[in-house]
Amino acid sequence: MLRVDPQQRRRLEEIIRNLGDRIEEARANGWLGEVQGLQISLEAARNKLASLDRLNRTRNRTPVTLEISNIPPG
Repeated sequence: MLRVDPQQRRRLEEIIRNLGDRIEEARANGWLGEVQGLQISLEAARNKLASLDRLNRTRNRTPVTLEISNIPPG
């Protein structure tokens, strides 16, 4: 799966809104096959957005230094 450029988040949100509008229009016109295809595209776009959010959360973490005690053998 290709990674989404974090700078394209707004564009991806716009695509998701547009797909929702297109689904409503297809339902209103009784285009059931079109509804199904658009729902698949909408789910994929939402998954990409969730993936982008997970990537941003992991990038914003700061490393933790773990100190190891020096125990003499004994």
